[in-house]
Amino acid sequence: MRAADWCLSSAGAALVLATSSDEQHPAESVADGSSETFWTTTGMFPQEFIIGFPKCVKISKVAIQCYLVRTLRIERSISKDPVGFELCIEKDLQHTEGQLQTEEFPLPDFQATYLRFIIKSAFDHFVSVHRVMAEGTAENT
Repeated sequence: MRAADWCLSSAGAALVLATSSDEQHPAESVADGSSETFWTTTGMFPQEFIIGFPKCVKISKVAIQCYLVRTLRIERSISKDPVGFELCIEKDLQHTEGQLQTEEFPLPDFQATYLRFIIKSAFDHFVSVHRVMAEGTAENT
């Protein structure tokens, strides 16, 4: 079975929650597949967003393109609802002046119905998240 990016809205992913809202830079931008659009936080940390998949998927790699994020935590849930999250990875990212931070997290194959991205701290008062990706295959259900 061919691996797909399950964080794309075109693949059926849905933004379930975002802790900040900006009309010009909505949280749905993280799932549109473009690095040109982005979600921006409105200050204060932590900030988070949750992406729900159309079905349970087996994920092998998660990636993010962002700017000014210092500490990122990624959690997953296999519940029918966005509850019962467990830690996948937490990492301090390198500051890249004037360019996007691109981080890939190879993960042992694990199942997920939701991913929660928590920005615990930042290099500035605001951050932007341009794109998230979750490479994997659909589980046989």
